[in-house]
Amino acid sequence: MSNDSLNPTEKRAAISLAGVFAFRMLGLFMLMPVLAVYGQSLQDVSPLWIGLAIGAYGLTQAVLQIPMGWLSDKFGRKPIIIGGLLVFALGSVIAALADSIYWVTFGRALQGMGAIASALLALAADLSRDEQRPKVMAVIGMCIGMSFAVAMLLGPMIAASFGIAGIFWLTAVLAIVGIAIITFMVPNAVNKAPKGDTIASFADIRRLVQNPQLLRLDLGVLLLHLTLTTIFVALPGQLIRDGLAADRHWQLYIPVFLLAFILMAPMMIVAIRKQKEKQTFLLSIAMLVVSSVTLYCFVDSLWVIAGAMLVYFIAFNFLEATMPALVSRIAPANQKGSAMGVFSSGQFLGAFIGGALGGVLAQNFAVDTIFAATAIIGVIWFVIAWGMQVPPKSKAISLVSAVENEQQATELADQLVSLPGVLEATVVRDENRSYLKVDDKIFDLKQAKQVLGLS
Repeated sequence: MSNDSLNPTEKRAAISLAGVFAFRMLGLFMLMPVLAVYGQSLQDVSPLWIGLAIGAYGLTQAVLQIPMGWLSDKFGRKPIIIGGLLVFALGSVIAALADSIYWVTFGRALQGMGAIASALLALAADLSRDEQRPKVMAVIGMCIGMSFAVAMLLGPMIAASFGIAGIFWLTAVLAIVGIAIITFMVPNAVNKAPKGDTIASFADIRRLVQNPQLLRLDLGVLLLHLTLTTIFVALPGQLIRDGLAADRHWQLYIPVFLLAFILMAPMMIVAIRKQKEKQTFLLSIAMLVVSSVTLYCFVDSLWVIAGAMLVYFIAFNFLEATMPALVSRIAPANQKGSAMGVFSSGQFLGAFIGGALGGVLAQNFAVDTIFAATAIIGVIWFVIAWGMQVPPKSKAISLVSAVENEQQATELADQLVSLPGVLEATVVRDENRSYLKVDDKIFDLKQAKQVLGLS
């Protein structure tokens, strides 16, 4: 199997995990354009509680991503993902049965407690090689983007026929479908962080948060989703003012999203094959800034809005696929779930802050002020990302080793990690195995075997 293509396990993992993400996000996205309209029939409704109902999900997601990622490191990915989907389904049922905005808000908060994004991304990382991981993440990102596009079309239709409750019932059903996919379709991961590794402690999580390179990515995904939700507070209303009725918004969204996926491919090829990951990363952030400046300057033209959103979503899709792959490469092998938890917390916190920021700006200023704000945020991110360092691609190798006690295991690990090209070394005494994470352009297998007494 060529290193330039996905192997069967990676293809199966990419398609099945993307399906879980898409089904889960579809119901959430469908709610965005309709809650403020159809939620008016609920008891005790007010603009404040509509905002809380929308934001409650993102807030609980942000709070629980790190613990859920940590639990997936400790107890395995699939049990945590299935448990999270069950909690998500329960929250959907409560919201579907609610006749008060208070109970809808509670149901939304409970949905957010099924915070499985970090575990899903970590499982995708477990099931893919370093050089193919961006492709797997790209498939997931594309399916999430497509679910957004489909939701913009289906949400108003379902709400018009069945009300808000209909969307929540559909969300619950899709969560159950997700459980079936995880159980029967997603491959079982061969954990590259062996059981002899130490599960991430809270001190480890603190170090993950403080790691400069991981912090750049965590802040980056926060700012990326902050701009997304801020823009979509203003964009639907602006499209209506420019003459595009609400029931025709899909005519702009669908072509833009499809073209964005197609045009992202050359950027992925340049980044991976030409080893220009940092350059294309910074270019993508610059594209976000350009799209926001364009919206600020030409907000009254539908064609210009369509072009600006195309540029935005080409960049968004590239960054959405690239950043999780970089996190998984930087994080220690046994702490990928925890690192993804920190990363996903930033993602959902950004969505929560973006919605609040967009609401405040829309209430107090002209719509172009929102686009000016997202442009400034993009410039800030560009400055933050300038110092990023792209980690070398690595390969996992397992070799037989025999040690009698933990001291010998520690000494052997020190010898192995000192070899050229060895990025990480873990010696597991109970398994009589040594696990190496190596740069195969530098690594010499014969040297490692000599250290282990195998040659």
